[in-house]
Amino acid sequence: MELVLESLETPALTKAQLADMLFEQIGLNKRESKDMIDAFFDLIAQRLVDGEDVKISGFGNFQIRTKAPRPGRNPRTGETIPIEARRVVTFHASHKLKELIQSGNHAD
Repeated sequence: MELVLESLETPALTKAQLADMLFEQIGLNKRESKDMIDAFFDLIAQRLVDGEDVKISGFGNFQIRTKAPRPGRNPRTGETIPIEARRVVTFHASHKLKELIQSGNHAD
């Protein structure tokens, strides 16, 4: 089954658009579609908050990385300011996704 993205009005794909595609192309009702998309992203977000990596086969990996504290600089004033340690999310595309992007072909 192929999800068609041709009708997107903006360059960003939104959760609402994903829910609409589930409704139109798979046949779930609108409430089920919205709930499924919300549950999917809530699950990914919670795993990342818990410090766990998220691997989606054929798509890529979301990883939590802890950045150490370091000195920074205010670009306007040149003043040195401390940047605190923080956790960030990184995404690494799978080889399959990278190949699809390079070839310009749609995933089937």
